[in-house]
Amino acid sequence: MTYTLDLNPDELLTTTRTVRKRLDLERPVPMEVIRECLEIALQAPSGSNRQTWHWLVITDAEQRAAIGDYYRRAVEQYLAGPGAAGKLHVDDPERGPVQRRVGDSVAYLGERMGQVPVLVIPCLEARTLPAGNQSGLWGSILPAAWSYMLAARARGLGTAWTTLHMTYEQEISDLLGLPEQVRQSVLIPTAYTVGTNFKPAPRQPLDDVLHVNGW
Repeated sequence: MTYTLDLNPDELLTTTRTVRKRLDLERPVPMEVIRECLEIALQAPSGSNRQTWHWLVITDAEQRAAIGDYYRRAVEQYLAGPGAAGKLHVDDPERGPVQRRVGDSVAYLGERMGQVPVLVIPCLEARTLPAGNQSGLWGSILPAAWSYMLAARARGLGTAWTTLHMTYEQEISDLLGLPEQVRQSVLIPTAYTVGTNFKPAPRQPLDDVLHVNGW
């Protein structure tokens, strides 16, 4: 296996960050490394152990560029809206600057998604989406997607959890020839990182969000 970083489990879990500006857009990513990450992802739990997942790995330059164009358009729409990261908590002296940096990095990746060496889209078989509780459905793919990102981090790769491409889900499905019953979940850009010195991010104090035996 191609382990490149010496991280204990706590370090791996707390330093696997959403990477946008530090993705190396020039360095190729070997397919065997992606396969290693996906083999680990397949060990994740799924509802009733059905394992109805599928993994799209896009390395073709033209397809990446086309997906990148859809993603760029979706990012532009998102950043123009009131809920964009750079517009949240603007008056908060602590969170405001952080959110502005997040907004800048979202815009940066929006312009470059199509240049990222590998795009990974975890999918599920689901001809129709449940009208009510969908937690079981998406709970059958999201842990596996996160496992993929952890495995990538352990190998010196950076990833980002992005969903804005879903604005153009049908167009991307048509582009990639997805069967009608296959649903996309997230779009995970994957590349080697510029440096590997990631660290835990600032978070709310645990006691501010912890509720024991009730609210």
